[in-house]
Amino acid sequence: MMNIEVNGNNIKVKLYNNSSADALKELLKKGPLTISMKDYAYMEKFGSLGMQLPANDEHITTKAGDVILSEGNLLVIYYAPNTWNFTRLGKVCSLSEAELRKVLGKGSITATLTIDEE
Repeated sequence: MMNIEVNGNNIKVKLYNNSSADALKELLKKGPLTISMKDYAYMEKFGSLGMQLPANDEHITTKAGDVILSEGNLLVIYYAPNTWNFTRLGKVCSLSEAELRKVLGKGSITATLTIDEE
């Protein structure tokens, strides 16, 4: 399970079983990662991970709560649908769509990613 802390709120994300999510887990085992995320097109927050992860792109339509790897180095949290070639990293499991929109708010955010040791 990955945690994304935004504005004092903890967003729990169940990670998928793929090489991209595995690489993200390994990165987070080294310590928390804080990234600046911008709002884009009233459907997502995105920010650079600062490194490339392996991609497992497939043509998908996102739903609110999807956590995606885009371009191999961008973490994206969707709160509205979008169709493109993306790599699924995980799914928000602790908030409804309305709650997620409220936590993410408007404009830019700072998100801190951590991993629960399994």
